[in-house]
Amino acid sequence: MALTDVWFLLIAILWTGYFVLEGFDFGVGALLRILGRDDTDRRVMINTIGPVWDGNEVWLIVAGGATFAAFPEWYATLFSGFYLALLLILVALIGRGVAFEYRGKVDTAQWRARWDWVIVVCSVVPALLWGVAFGNIVGGVPLDADHEFVGGLVTLLTPYALLGGVTTLLLFVLHGAVFLSLKTDGDIRARARGLAVRIGAGAVPVAAAFLLWTWLDHGADLVTAVLALVAAAALVGGILATRAGREGWGFTLTAGTIVAATAFLFTALYPDVMPSTIDPAFSLTTTNAASTPYTLTIMTWVAAIMTPIVLCYQAWTYWVFRRRISRTHIPAAPVPAEEHA
Repeated sequence: MALTDVWFLLIAILWTGYFVLEGFDFGVGALLRILGRDDTDRRVMINTIGPVWDGNEVWLIVAGGATFAAFPEWYATLFSGFYLALLLILVALIGRGVAFEYRGKVDTAQWRARWDWVIVVCSVVPALLWGVAFGNIVGGVPLDADHEFVGGLVTLLTPYALLGGVTTLLLFVLHGAVFLSLKTDGDIRARARGLAVRIGAGAVPVAAAFLLWTWLDHGADLVTAVLALVAAAALVGGILATRAGREGWGFTLTAGTIVAATAFLFTALYPDVMPSTIDPAFSLTTTNAASTPYTLTIMTWVAAIMTPIVLCYQAWTYWVFRRRISRTHIPAAPVPAEEHA
């Protein structure tokens, strides 16, 4: 296997890890004002992801850095062509992090409610836009002979890309609801389980439509067909397992859905990394977008050494914070000074 193919595979793995881990973060945030009936419920929800959400974003940073180093032409075209969309995602990720930190700084219901809505919006926006972005990457964008993007923001809002956005949004919200049913206890666990089943009823037909459209237009072969079927089966199985109260299996299967779906998209994309809708000859591929062999060789050695360390550390983090959380674990909010008078 050529080093260009190795790094295409590694980048696909990094994006897969990001979508699986950050996907339930987005889902929990999006459901904050829906599932959380009061401030204690919402604090329980935030605490389920509190120890891990920032670590999950490391996968995005590494995926972006790996793309920059291994396929600089792809990185340049992607980040210049998708500038506004990626800027919105960046602002949303920053806003969400700020909201997590500032939500509890002032002990008033109005203050917390404002930051809750920031968390909701800043979770929904990237969950939607990542699907739009990858819909355009797989579906193709207008690239000229110099591999420069010659469209605009409206160019990216195709029906196929928008369907991709709705698909990722529903899958991540479903993934988050299943995660909440796995990580909480009591009434909120039961409500998260019921909500996951209802969300799943909408996610199944939308995801099936997106997978079928992608397969027919961009990757109609045996491998992508198998991956699409695995994703569909895992999605249905995850919903049924959650409904039956087997949240561990439900979470494993919804994670498997995201893994299979992401693998399906990257397999349909290969050997292109950014197809051109103007002329296939103008497309960026793993060959013409890659760095030099020397650069890829050094990167491969660094990745071989550092990746196992990072994976072990993150696995240890999840093991430490594996327990369920309930309302009894949330300390009572301090009584404002004026109420003591």
